Amino acid sequence: MTVEEFEEFYAQAAARLTGQLYVMLGDLHEAQDVVQEAFVKGWSRRARLDRDGRPEAWIRTVAWRLAVSRWRGLRRSASAWQRSGAPPHAEGPGPESVALVEALRELPAQQRRTLALHYMCDLTVEQIAGETGLSPGTVKTHLSRGRAALALRLTDPRTEEAPGV
Repeated sequence: MTVEEFEEFYAQAAARLTGQLYVMLGDLHEAQDVVQEAFVKGWSRRARLDRDGRPEAWIRTVAWRLAVSRWRGLRRSASAWQRSGAPPHAEGPGPESVALVEALRELPAQQRRTLALHYMCDLTVEQIAGETGLSPGTVKTHLSRGRAALALRLTDPRTEEAPGV
């Protein structure tokens, strides 16, 4: 099957196959997903699809198997959740964390990345340089400027002096 023939086959069969899988599955979005994924798999085998003489049957079978595979994955996942229980409750971020994230968003992307690698991932200047492709001097500059910018943005109003004091 040539590229043009496959495209024509897709145009003619996609809606019909989606309808068939929708009836089988009872979920339109799932039917659309598995049919699309089956066509993607069929694209790489389009030369063999033509020889089989039943490309639509092949796509339908693959789509059905994909849906069954997804069901099994969901069932395993649900079973795992039942065995282990729900994750423990995690508190939401505090005001300090929210302020830090907002301040970081205002920094240039490279400074933000460098600060995160250094303070969140505990990487050294040399490790950051190796990972980002920057020179160690540039990494140090980003760290210094990023800290200075954060210091300006994250001043604690409780520690600032009142006017006229």
